[in-house]
Amino acid sequence: MYDDGLGVRQDYAEATKCYGMAAALGDADAELNLARMYSTGHGVPRDDVEAAKWLRRAADQGHIAAQAVLGAMYTTGTGVAQSYTEAVMWERKAADRGHAAAQSILGSAYEDGKGVAQSDAEAARWFVKAADQGYAPAQLNLGALYAKGRGVPQDYVQAYMWFSLSAAQGISLAAKNCEIAARLMTPAQIAQAKTLAAAWKPKTEQ
Repeated sequence: MYDDGLGVRQDYAEATKCYGMAAALGDADAELNLARMYSTGHGVPRDDVEAAKWLRRAADQGHIAAQAVLGAMYTTGTGVAQSYTEAVMWERKAADRGHAAAQSILGSAYEDGKGVAQSDAEAARWFVKAADQGYAPAQLNLGALYAKGRGVPQDYVQAYMWFSLSAAQGISLAAKNCEIAARLMTPAQIAQAKTLAAAWKPKTEQ
C-alpha cells in the first residue's frame, strides 16, 4: 500500500516498516519485499548484504521469486560471496517449479559451464522451457542454438522463428539476428518461419 501509493501517500519508509514487521513474523512475501527495499535503497539505506539475508529467508521457505533473485545475486556476488554453484542450486529450485527467468539463467549456466558441467543439450532443454512460456531472453538464446546447431539440430527456420518472437518483445539483438539468419535462408524458409511465429502461442508449465 505505502510502497505503491495505492489509497495512501507513497511512503517507502513506512512501507519498509510494515514489511519489516511482517517479515519478522516469517511472512515470505514480506521478506522478499523487504529485501527489495534494501536492494533499491527505498525507505532504508541501500544494503545488499541485508537484502541477501532476507532473500535467503524467503527462499528457504520455498518462495520461487526469492529463489530466482537469490540465485542471480550469487551469480554476480551481490551481497553474498560469488558462487556459480550456489547460483545454480537456487536457480534450479525455481526453474523446477516453472519460473521462466530461472530456467533461462539455468540454460545459460549449462551453455557456459558455470556451476555445472557444460552441456549444450541441457542448455537447450532449459531454454525451451522458458522460451515456450514466452520469455524473450530465452527465445533469443534458443534461436542462437538452432542457428549454430548446438544442443539441437541446426535449423534456420526454427532459429528465425525464435529470433522473431524475441524481437517482437523488444530484444534488439534478436531483430539483428533475424536479419543475419535471413541471409542464409531461402524465401520459402523465411515464409515458413514467419508462419510458425504467427501461429505460436505460449505454453504454461504444468
